[in-house]
Amino acid sequence: MNLTCQAIKCPAPFKASVLASQLQLPLVIEPNQQRASFLLLELWTWLKDNQTWLEETLLKHGGILFRGFPMATPSQFEQFVKTVDPNLIPYTQGQSPRSRIHNLIYTSTEYASHKTIELHSEISYTHHPPRKIFFFCETPPKKEGETPLVDCRQVYQKLDPELRDTFFQKGVCYVKNMPGKSSAIMGKAWQEHFETSDKDEVEAYLRKGGIEFVWKDNGGLRTKQVRPAVVRHPVAGELAWHAQINVWHYTVYGKTGEALKKMVGEENLPINVYYGDGSPIEPETLQKTGQLLWHDATVFPWQQGDVLMLDNLLVAHGRRPFQGKRQILTAMTSPFNPSVSLN
Repeated sequence: MNLTCQAIKCPAPFKASVLASQLQLPLVIEPNQQRASFLLLELWTWLKDNQTWLEETLLKHGGILFRGFPMATPSQFEQFVKTVDPNLIPYTQGQSPRSRIHNLIYTSTEYASHKTIELHSEISYTHHPPRKIFFFCETPPKKEGETPLVDCRQVYQKLDPELRDTFFQKGVCYVKNMPGKSSAIMGKAWQEHFETSDKDEVEAYLRKGGIEFVWKDNGGLRTKQVRPAVVRHPVAGELAWHAQINVWHYTVYGKTGEALKKMVGEENLPINVYYGDGSPIEPETLQKTGQLLWHDATVFPWQQGDVLMLDNLLVAHGRRPFQGKRQILTAMTSPFNPSVSLN
């Protein structure tokens, strides 16, 4: 990874620079020099002492990459996250397969290595998505496997004005069918989505979030929730794209999605998405938004020990296919109510 020569002001004893990207995403923070005796305690102290600078810098760049620090374990990653933001949250309603390995530290999405994960804001379909999301590279892949990033403010600005207004006014409707027992076809069971087998607890959560739900005769659960496609950042005040239409719509999965629709029917698909009024999202809209998300994406190779901090409302992330073992851990913090941001 080549860094620009542009000097970025950064509190001592670290240095800051940006990737060779016109979007300046992410900002990279490193020790002034590599030191075998460097103690993580020094990093923890720096993080505590520079909270205001970190928040302001995160708002500007959308993402900060900490590189060159002796980060090696999930517990050290957890300490990093808690030092920046102690309000860790569980992966409730999380659609993708992943493992909880240390308190509220999870593996990143465990999809097959040859698949691409589309750019998205983490669990943006929930009523309280995280304000921040963190990634830790425990084991970098042998080849590729990058986590592309894109500034959602720029995505919103570049959307066709008419389409942008349509999404702003209508929002999006996410429909999910969760089986009573995990399956290769239907995915994770509802117990895994909500990290509990207590139906009363699940129903309380759904009602609190204004989520329509139906328990199915086969033991499964269907939910429907309308969420904003555009959010206004509570601090920056800027509007940003915040929908997952290019992850949830069944046509994104090509022949596999079409075959599954034919097998179980559109109403029973594991996931699908519509405009907020229930009308279908046009294929050309899916194509345009998908292309726009990838057009300005920043891509950089992971290095062991990297920690990436993103403002989940300002930056979307994805995953490129990879070769070899890849272990990227993740944590989420500070739940936010996006419905309030549009008032």
